[in-house]
Amino acid sequence: MIKRLLSYVREYKKESFLTPIAMILEVAMEMIIPMLMASLVNDGINKKNELGEVVGDMNHIIVIGIFMVVAALFGLAGGILGGVFGAKASAGFAKNLRKGMFDRIQTFSFKNIDKFSTAGLVTRLTTDVTNVQNAYQMILRMCMRTPMTFVIAMIMSFTIKPELALIYMVAVVILGGILALIISKAMKAFEQAFPKYDELNASVQENVNAIRVVKAYVREDYEKKKFKTASNNIYKIFSTAEKLTTFNGPAMSITIYTCTMLISWFGAKMIVNSMETELQLGDLTALLQYCMSILFSLMMLSMIFIMLTMSAASVRRINEVLTEEPDITNPENPIMEVKDGSIEFRNVNFRYNKDGKENVLSDINLKIKAGETIGIIGGTGSAKSTLVNLISRLYDVNDGVVLVGGEDVRNYDLEVLRDEVSVVLQKNVLFSGTVMENLRWGVRKKCAQNDKPETPEETAAIEAECKKACRLACADEFIEKMPDKYNTYIEQGGTNVSGGQKQRLCIARALVKKPKILILDDSTSAVDTATDAKIRKAFAEEIPGTTKLIIAQRISSVMNADRIIVMEDGKINGFAAHEELLKNNPIYRDVYESQTGGNGDFDEGGER
Repeated sequence: MIKRLLSYVREYKKESFLTPIAMILEVAMEMIIPMLMASLVNDGINKKNELGEVVGDMNHIIVIGIFMVVAALFGLAGGILGGVFGAKASAGFAKNLRKGMFDRIQTFSFKNIDKFSTAGLVTRLTTDVTNVQNAYQMILRMCMRTPMTFVIAMIMSFTIKPELALIYMVAVVILGGILALIISKAMKAFEQAFPKYDELNASVQENVNAIRVVKAYVREDYEKKKFKTASNNIYKIFSTAEKLTTFNGPAMSITIYTCTMLISWFGAKMIVNSMETELQLGDLTALLQYCMSILFSLMMLSMIFIMLTMSAASVRRINEVLTEEPDITNPENPIMEVKDGSIEFRNVNFRYNKDGKENVLSDINLKIKAGETIGIIGGTGSAKSTLVNLISRLYDVNDGVVLVGGEDVRNYDLEVLRDEVSVVLQKNVLFSGTVMENLRWGVRKKCAQNDKPETPEETAAIEAECKKACRLACADEFIEKMPDKYNTYIEQGGTNVSGGQKQRLCIARALVKKPKILILDDSTSAVDTATDAKIRKAFAEEIPGTTKLIIAQRISSVMNADRIIVMEDGKINGFAAHEELLKNNPIYRDVYESQTGGNGDFDEGGER
């Protein structure tokens, strides 16, 4: 798992290598300074003559002072370089991780995406990656600095006076036990926190997406309470963890003051009793500085463990996304061309859960010729959308086979298949950008010239195709009335256009592809009947070679189709032309009569 994540360091390996090198330089300089200080005191300030009188040595003080300044400057340079390299390496690592996760998500099928909530994926791409980024920076900087500081300071202390250095050893054992207890308790709390972030993000996302419904039903207070509950859950967990980690400070302070007091007491006795023959004043000064270095390195080590504990949960969550295998992939030798728009279902059964017992679609057998217009009607939950999702391989069948152009859809290259099967989904989605930018989503990859800039001629040709698609979808009627026409800005989700306008823009976007198969999944429900009729007429006249599948609740939208599929409970109840279904299919006849009589929809008619 760690090895997989570290593979995303990639082009930032040099910075990742230079960061600990810079930290080694900083630590080395910091550890030299106390020794230089001891020499300055012992051989400079306290230098004695042959009579034992303190006379000092100004030259030695100046030389040692220069060495100390140089060491401090080198240490400062090491610290600055370590910070710069560490920040660049960790930020680059986080950038690559986010890109890797996002790229992986793009390969997921609907079934893969269903395993992760939208809020969960957002948390993984933001909060979890930030935690890993902070942990990586701390590993590069502190995981090298802290152990080295501890080891070098301990060695130096034993070099100066082993008897006094034993005080450090006892203090380290006691403080290490306290910190280990704090960390073990805090780890459990931090591990519980991140799933709660998913709940918080889900609450925010749901509220923002449905803000119009919230305001329409005056449910702001209810949403505030829901958000407060999710926020309080995170607060409680983090406050518990932070309360535990606050014991670091007092434990550290007590240990430092105790060590300082003991070393000062025993060191002073040695100096006084031995007349500085057993221990000199400068050595005592160095020991006190090394005391601070040792104990502060332990405190930093505890903070590193806490940070790593927090990031461990994030690492697991990120790894779940990176290791999720798409259940819909390209075959080894994919077919790169769809011959025509013919469609065939042979003995197809489908269920969303492979281990589930009940099929969503059962015993589906269909043959649709290229260029036919097929209507699909059925009650809510009759699996109309599921049926058409199998054609473009948004899901794979559990049993049987779906053929497009005479070939199993699983044998096609996914991009080739989906370029030839253009789908206007039931939930229409527009992206933030201009009308033209939204329409250009339909431009095929090979036509979009992603690898090089478009020439003015190519841009003009693409825009002409987009405008033609808008005429077919009757979208040009309202686009031409907009202030900036095709350069009019569309808000995220298309909130500044009506439902019918959004549907027509989505249909136009699908037509830009010039697909062999066009699927309209209840995509004219918000369009008035007159415009609906215009769109169907334009399809019949302008794209006669394209196979058209139209899912609708209004029989008027499909009655002129070549044939109509009647769906009921995941099965095909009827498949024939309008006149034949009126004669032989009771469900279709009831719906037709209820709708032409001025009331009722498919669900009401089908229940008669």
